[in-house]
Amino acid sequence: MNLDSIPMATYDYIIIGAGASGLLLADALGKDNFFAQKTILLLEKNLHKQNDRTWCFWEIGQGDFDDILHKTWDHIFVADDKFSKRTPIAPYTYKMLRAEDFYHTYRNKINGHTNITFLEGNVKEIQDKDHEVLVTTDTDAFKGRKIFNSIFDYKPLLKQKRYPVLQQHFIGWFIKTTKPIFDRDQATFMDFSVPQKGNTRFMYVLPFSQTEALVEYTLFSENVLLEQEYEGAIKSYLNNLDCKDYEILEKEKGSIPMSCYNFNVHNSRNILHIGIAGGWAKPSSGYNFMRTYQKTGALIPFLKKDKPLNTFFKKDRFWFYDLLLLDILHRKNNKGRLIFGQLFKQRKAQSIFKFLDEKTSIWEDLKIIAACPKKEFIQALIRRVFLI
Repeated sequence: MNLDSIPMATYDYIIIGAGASGLLLADALGKDNFFAQKTILLLEKNLHKQNDRTWCFWEIGQGDFDDILHKTWDHIFVADDKFSKRTPIAPYTYKMLRAEDFYHTYRNKINGHTNITFLEGNVKEIQDKDHEVLVTTDTDAFKGRKIFNSIFDYKPLLKQKRYPVLQQHFIGWFIKTTKPIFDRDQATFMDFSVPQKGNTRFMYVLPFSQTEALVEYTLFSENVLLEQEYEGAIKSYLNNLDCKDYEILEKEKGSIPMSCYNFNVHNSRNILHIGIAGGWAKPSSGYNFMRTYQKTGALIPFLKKDKPLNTFFKKDRFWFYDLLLLDILHRKNNKGRLIFGQLFKQRKAQSIFKFLDEKTSIWEDLKIIAACPKKEFIQALIRRVFLI
């Protein structure tokens, strides 16, 4: 099909995908008067997707999502095979947002922006013509001056060998118990007391009441497991909590790439990959939602300068810290319990959150790094610097 000969609508910006990154960007553009005269198209292959995930993040004080939060916690619990620690996290709050609430709210916001067109379409091809980009769906074709693509493709990551590729993968059960067993004010952030089996494995528990919670079995590793292994681990964990009588209300599963791969090689002057597709997830933890929100906030002033989109991405020292951790976990995947356990034993949760938010000074970085196992990180540094 010769697209150049077909009349088609032209937009200043085309956003592909209406997940977290696409909706956040569309709303940010729509509510900023600078872009009021810009035409924006938001394409999503499934306009009817519901609660396909939950997002959690920590934040100081009030935030833009407080009105649609499902639950918050003011304490976290961390444990390994030798210690356990319940700790208050003020001034931070740990917050949970369900996708269905986010989708509903942000679709309504976007419907209120008159310069945004929201269409259903499964994108099949993106062609950069230098002066414009052609976007083809199953049924239509569009021209755009700037494209923001949130479609993630694992294949380029797996083809390269320079940067290790792990996954944060998990299955979670939303359960209701017959007797009170949960502390509703405490989120179990990382419980490494479960058998590691050569990997980095932990339980993650978000209580909504004394009898309701999301219980999730999570790994930082290279390969996913069979479904029955995740679910067997959840059953065993609940049994250890003396919880034998419960109802499974809902299930969720997911996999988030953990890599310092240079996603920018897939960008151009006119095309920028966003969200997970752009490497916006924190490589060392897989946390994605708040990072996407922060990246979107930085992207808006960048767009006002009309710079090439492939100049938006910048490597910094936090990227290198993440790279060293992933190098360690890729070589010896069972080291996660040692690293995170030692870190939470020796440093306050607030300091760790600030470091993971990439808001620390060099001196604060050094204090966090000093709490980690030195041998593993020194070896990783030597290997990476000398490319051993």
